[in-house]
Amino acid sequence: MLKASGIHKHYGNLHVLKGVDLEISSSEIVSIVGSSGAGKSTLLHILGTLDKPEMGNLEMNGKDLLKLTGEELASFRNEQIGLIFQFHNLLPEFTALENIKIPGLIKGTSENKLMKRAGELAEILGISHRLDHKPATVSGGEQQRIAVARALINDPLVVFADEPSGNLDTENAQSLHSLFFTLREELKQAFVIVTHNNELAEMADRKVTMKDGLILED
Repeated sequence: MLKASGIHKHYGNLHVLKGVDLEISSSEIVSIVGSSGAGKSTLLHILGTLDKPEMGNLEMNGKDLLKLTGEELASFRNEQIGLIFQFHNLLPEFTALENIKIPGLIKGTSENKLMKRAGELAEILGISHRLDHKPATVSGGEQQRIAVARALINDPLVVFADEPSGNLDTENAQSLHSLFFTLREELKQAFVIVTHNNELAEMADRKVTMKDGLILED
């Protein structure tokens, strides 16, 4: 479904990725682990089309993502890719429901469809009672679930998560980890998760270990 090959990336004189090859299958959960500075987040950002490599190939279902123009790439990312970050990145002036709907509004989905889909996701994620609340008035775990719903609102093929439980306490982290597997079963998305959490990494269908810009073990 998603194939990256020969991915290289520099930041100044620092060679962060040194020829990475990785394939992700549909409905697969893959964890990416390694020490700080190994290149995990850089790889995730390239896979999620937030950044581009200097060298290499990136394809999803046969589409060459590196040949897309800025507008084409933004549209593709909005429709086919979900992104979850450690610090949620929710807009504080909007309610949970409004935050969840944003990618769908950008896509041009009708209000009726968005409300129906947001309600379905909120039910699955256990946040139906928080939809009219602003982010500052809900817990950290609930904020992360709102961010997950936002990532899923356009039914993407793959969801990329960068340390999604890194800012949560143990109970909420375990709940979020279990949720990813429930979502995979119910919604059939693939998940690619960068994490330092060994429990989450071991739960994945496949664990990829990185060191010094290379994949050591897959």
